[in-house]
Amino acid sequence: MIVESRFRPAAWCRNPHAQTVVAGLFRRPPALDFNVETFELADGDFLEVSVSTYAALSDAPVALICPGINGTPDSPYVRGIVKALHNFGIRSAVLHYRGLMRPNRLPITFHSGRTEDITAVIDFLGERFPDAARVAVGYSLGGNMLLKYMGEHGQDSGLAAAAAVSVPFDLATCAKTIRHGLRRVYQRYLLEDLKAMIRAKQANNTLPLAAVDWPRLRSFAAFDDCVTAPLNGFANAADYYARASCGPFLANITTPTLVIHARDDPFMTPAIIPPATHIPDAVRLELARHGGHVGFVAGSRLGRPSYWLEHRIPKFIEATLSTNVFG
Repeated sequence: MIVESRFRPAAWCRNPHAQTVVAGLFRRPPALDFNVETFELADGDFLEVSVSTYAALSDAPVALICPGINGTPDSPYVRGIVKALHNFGIRSAVLHYRGLMRPNRLPITFHSGRTEDITAVIDFLGERFPDAARVAVGYSLGGNMLLKYMGEHGQDSGLAAAAAVSVPFDLATCAKTIRHGLRRVYQRYLLEDLKAMIRAKQANNTLPLAAVDWPRLRSFAAFDDCVTAPLNGFANAADYYARASCGPFLANITTPTLVIHARDDPFMTPAIIPPATHIPDAVRLELARHGGHVGFVAGSRLGRPSYWLEHRIPKFIEATLSTNVFG
């Protein structure tokens, strides 16, 4: 199902770059408290989640939040959705990607297709909150991981509902698109954080990497070819993109899922938006003319920014949990 989104941008924030930057950098995130919980993995590594300290009933739903690339529990959009879900009686658990916030043990990293980590944390939440319905929200890279996971697992997803925002359905096309024009500013900013993560791992582990000429890695394609692929069992960047993109997995999703996407997303091109024939009955793809990348900044009667995703996503989850149909 593909429908037009009801989102309307603030009059002063129609440009896709403005939408992206205002929501990502200029927002003051709400104050929240989290408890960091660590659990061991079968492969010898560990994962961490930040569980919101929300005084909910023991059977209140719990939402797994999968941030975008380099996203953490302190990211404004993460804290925004956690606060919004609290208002609907839903607690949250924010996934820490392997190696991002502190070096992990194994000589591997997180990446767009590492769905085994989603499997592990969903199982952990089932043990931690045995009486709670589980839902999930993913942004950008996290949205790709989440949709791929649900396509892989079908009816055994362990989730009652899910939402994904600004998803790079075709990683190869997105890696090419972000190398041009103003998009390069985003690429440079994100790559510096990824390089810092690898340097921190090198200080604690011996990584099986050939000598890396860090200044030469000026694109995601170069980084993925030299770092992501060899560390994580892919032949090269092209192999990684082909195997990790969620697009081929969409048709197998059976969990009620809301996907929100802007046609003007500066991280990608409208060509990656899947056709209606690739969208199963369980998925509702809402397309907006404006919205940028994880932006969707609307106006309010007071002229202040209103973050529309934090209204739409909780309402969808609440309606789906209540009626088992799309909200």
